Amino acid sequence: MALHFSKDDEAILAGDQGMGAKMALRIVAETARLMGAPRLIPIASAHIDGALYHGDSGTLFAEKLVEGEAKVAVRSTLNVGALDLMGCSKQRLPPHERDMAKRMMRAYEKMGCEPSWTCSPYQAGHRPALGSDVAWGESNAVVFCNSVLGARTNRYGDFLDIACAIAGRAPDYGLHRTENRRARFVIDVSGLSEQLRRSDVFYPILGTWFGLEMTNDIGVVDGLQGFPNEDNLKAFGAASASSGGVGLFHIAGVTPEAPTVEAALQGQKPERVIRVTIDMVLGALKRLSNATSEAIDAVAIGSPHLSLDEIHALLTLLNDRKVTRPFFACTGRHVLRSIDADGTRSKLESLGITIVADTCVVVTPMLPEGGGVLMTNSGKFAHYATGNTGYSVQYGSLKDCVESAVSGHVIRDGGLWQ
Repeated sequence: MALHFSKDDEAILAGDQGMGAKMALRIVAETARLMGAPRLIPIASAHIDGALYHGDSGTLFAEKLVEGEAKVAVRSTLNVGALDLMGCSKQRLPPHERDMAKRMMRAYEKMGCEPSWTCSPYQAGHRPALGSDVAWGESNAVVFCNSVLGARTNRYGDFLDIACAIAGRAPDYGLHRTENRRARFVIDVSGLSEQLRRSDVFYPILGTWFGLEMTNDIGVVDGLQGFPNEDNLKAFGAASASSGGVGLFHIAGVTPEAPTVEAALQGQKPERVIRVTIDMVLGALKRLSNATSEAIDAVAIGSPHLSLDEIHALLTLLNDRKVTRPFFACTGRHVLRSIDADGTRSKLESLGITIVADTCVVVTPMLPEGGGVLMTNSGKFAHYATGNTGYSVQYGSLKDCVESAVSGHVIRDGGLWQ
């Protein structure tokens, strides 16, 4: 199928807007051809994951676009980089890698991208409208954008994301199309206790199970009406996109395309109804912890980045107690500004908390050297930490993480699991 180009597209491909724009549109067009998309569609915004340093080629690619005078055509926020440019925390990148990482970050800013440097752009004011087409990278941002905001994006990988942002176009396929957003499975959690469904510890666990069960299929969860807040949905989506390839989920009565189960199914019958039991939940919980030792060497929270509410919850749970283990709290500079202004940051740092901005502990070397046991309340951290950092993992709630960091060994509230 031949791809149709508009007159504006043809002008860009002819080089009228510079070699950077031409290169970007060629990348988008070739992707459309490979995916069988009949056309390119305009996008309202982009979120760029490709600015995280993984090697010199990524930096050189970005600088090639800058050399070609490329500028983003739509609002484009930036995911985490490899450096904390705010100076809150220290990274152990060697000099060459540090220089290339900084060059990469600056190149994306030169193209007009907003220096947001957060994996939670939706909590930093970047919230595209329901039904709008966008081109977002970063798995948790993609699943949140599709599911909670109801905007439409595929999982745009590194470098395709910036190409779409410069072109202002994306291939018309996948989750941009209404028929591909239909739930095929119903996940019934109504048999679980109300106490568990209200708990923050539950959502990364359920998300882990959901990702493993759904892989990249779409399901609608029933039985959570009135329970999850936005941070819960963030945690659920991040875990499901890490343990599986979930790009979209529906929660009946909660997410915008699922006012009812029937609406999420688009009037069709489900292929399967799965009733989640406590044993299924406990099985997913067990997968999140791979450490055998109850002693912990560090704690890390904030993947996705902590919201202001989560930062304040951390301070409340500490209750003026100092932690006895290195404790990293990752957040965005949008939150950093607030906690600088109200004194929360200084209070947390006085209690031993290291605030991390612009990046996170699993994408750049920051944890104490030598490995050990990392405790976290993040399903995403639990999934990636061992492979990326060498640390084994103990999972728990935010309260569990705080109590464990104060005592130096794992402490969990087992009441939910009785």
